[in-house]
Amino acid sequence: MYYLLLILAYLPLWLHYCFSSLLWPVVYYIVRYRVKVVRDNLEHCFPDKDQRWRRRVERQYYRHLCDLLAEGIYNLRASLRLVRKLYIFENEEVLEPYYNDRRSIVLMSAHYNNWEYMITSLNSRISHHAIGVGKPLSNVRFGRFITARRARYGTEIVDQTDVRDVMQYYHKTQTPVAYMMLSDQTPSNPHKSFWTTFLGIDTPFLFGAEHFARKYDMPIFLYDVKKLRRGRYSVHFTLLTDSPNNMPEGDITRQYANHLEEVIRHKPQYWLWSHRRWKHLKGWKKPF
Repeated sequence: MYYLLLILAYLPLWLHYCFSSLLWPVVYYIVRYRVKVVRDNLEHCFPDKDQRWRRRVERQYYRHLCDLLAEGIYNLRASLRLVRKLYIFENEEVLEPYYNDRRSIVLMSAHYNNWEYMITSLNSRISHHAIGVGKPLSNVRFGRFITARRARYGTEIVDQTDVRDVMQYYHKTQTPVAYMMLSDQTPSNPHKSFWTTFLGIDTPFLFGAEHFARKYDMPIFLYDVKKLRRGRYSVHFTLLTDSPNNMPEGDITRQYANHLEEVIRHKPQYWLWSHRRWKHLKGWKKPF
């Protein structure tokens, strides 16, 4: 399987998009991959929109999802020069003063637009040592393969179960690190999560980014990924705070959730709607 993926990765990018254009109607209309999950999510998050609007977003989402699959496969072998061309950093210079001060930083974002190009190229584009924090894949061998391909340009990949030890190590060695955290995943333990209103629903959020930023006094940046056109993206960094311990408990996570909601409402088709984000709900409400 791994060799097949690498062989497919060497096809021209335009051909990947041709396959994507053929694939998405099959995935949506025939296979119906997680259509119920997507539909339930959209109905709960946008109850004020009519069915025609939500169906249009569904179709746009599946087109985008298949493009992400095509880009993910292509990214397994894409040159750094090409990734930098496809994935433009608008203002990475705002991170530089913190590197000069030997301060590590947290980069908070979400599964919105393309995040694979970010993981692959981040270490080559900023002065900080880049680390991507995420959940391990259930297939261990495949996970090792994907991790190796993601890390080929220097970004270190760390499972969230190991992040405490990794942060402690780099803090002791005074190495300035940029921790990339996609903080919109469903927490495994809702009782240890931060709850806030998100897209009109009481939603648990991972608290790790805020917790570690406070512990090690790390500035937090939000970064937005915009789709310029098919296959082209831009990244913009915005400072949330450089003094996390001066903010009320939970305020960092709440501001992140509010910002993400604003981004999603503007262009909803680019968020990962096939993910079961609301497995845990408060009180009598039924998960979906």
